[in-house]
This record gives sequence, structure tokens and C-alpha cells, in this order.
Amino acid sequence: MSLFIRTFTHTTYRPISTLITSESITRTRKFSSTVAKMGVHNLASKAEFAAALKDHKILILDAFATWCGPCKVIAPQVVKLSEEFPDAHFAKLDVDEVPDVAQELGIRAMPTFVIFKDGEKFKEIVGANPQALKLAIQASLPGAEEK
Repeated sequence: MSLFIRTFTHTTYRPISTLITSESITRTRKFSSTVAKMGVHNLASKAEFAAALKDHKILILDAFATWCGPCKVIAPQVVKLSEEFPDAHFAKLDVDEVPDVAQELGIRAMPTFVIFKDGEKFKEIVGANPQALKLAIQASLPGAEEK
């Protein structure tokens, strides 16, 4: 049994095998992915948090919860800030997935942003306040005067 398809530009029926050629398959678009050098990295364990704290001079930690509305609203702005400040390492931590780190940091409200400088807690911003977060990040960067 052969499968035929009627093409509307022709009045004849042609087998489907003649419509699909290796040439049409090779002309398809190839997809590729690239690894982002910037962006917000997800920390899934206490060990990953410790490594991020050790490996980066400035760490911006976004303590969030998947059910938190304000966390979802500010997330795209945090990604933009990560692109604006490439000298800082941005990471996010789900407080429900890694409760031991959240408890250790004293996270009581979401979102809470904790800025670490040289492994030490520098500033904390509670709530979805992008302007306050941006100012705190600027203050943590080298060359900024501490107030």
C-alpha cells in the first residue's frame, strides 16, 4: 500500500516518498545552545552556596520561594541587574529547597537579597525593591564609597 498526496499545483498524485527528499531535510534550521556567562545561577545545596561564597568576591544572593508573587515579579529585573553588573555573581536560593541555608542567614521574608563582599555579609534588602537592590549592588562594587 502506497501513500499518495495530492499537490494543489499539479493535478496528478505523487507518492509521499518523492515529496520528502534528503535535500529538504538538510535545509532545516539547526538549533544550538550557548552557556550564559552571566545571569542568575541556581544554588541547590548548602555546598553550592559555600562554594559560591568562596569563589566570588561579590555574591548577590536572591532568597526566594516558588509560591512568592513578589519573587516572580522581580526575577526579570534581577536578570537585567546581572547583565548590568558583570563583576558581581548573582545566585538564587529556593528557601523551601535549601532551608538550612535560609535559616542560617535568618531569612524570614521573601524575596530577601543578601549581598556578600569577600565572603562576609555586606547588605540585606528585604522585599521586591529593585532600586534599593541596585544601589546596594553599586555600593558593594570596588571603588564605591561605603556609607
